[in-house]
Amino acid sequence: MTAELNDGVPDGERVNHKRVARVMKAHDLAGIRLRRRVRTTLPEPADQKYPDLLKRDFTAQAPNQRYVGDITCLPLPEGRNLYLATVIDCFSRKLAGWAIADHMRTELVEDALKAACRDRGSLAGAVFHSDHGSVYTSADYAKLCGQLGLTQSMGAVGTSADNWLFTPGVGAGRVRRRSGACVAGSSPGF
Repeated sequence: MTAELNDGVPDGERVNHKRVARVMKAHDLAGIRLRRRVRTTLPEPADQKYPDLLKRDFTAQAPNQRYVGDITCLPLPEGRNLYLATVIDCFSRKLAGWAIADHMRTELVEDALKAACRDRGSLAGAVFHSDHGSVYTSADYAKLCGQLGLTQSMGAVGTSADNWLFTPGVGAGRVRRRSGACVAGSSPGF
């Protein structure tokens, strides 16, 4: 929060992190504490890799041409995690399909893709872009993509720029009340 307040401010007007902490405590505010990072992209060296057909161009001329997908970790208060798999249409930015589970097995992303197929009627002829996670490189997932008429595409290894379209709630300065209620303008999300 202090860095956000001091960004672009002349030296004489900068605030100390201790003052920010005192003021926030006086107003019953606390910065969002990021939980431990859960790795959702687990590459499997033996599985199939696909070329990057989108080259970070996450646009489409019409619906049902290009889709992107990823898995997001949703931490629960008791320490467990849920995993959300999404399929987004690059044309409309609409969430075409999703699935949620307490595991990151191939069935999770298959369920999200099947949901998108139900929503759109057909995915035949479209390109589906993902990261190199083992669920997206598995033989079962490749088989489902073939059955649905999808062409698989994968971004560069270790490049988070490929995830910008489906990264939820990213932004500095999100603040919550200590009681857990969201402050206006803050994200209740991840």
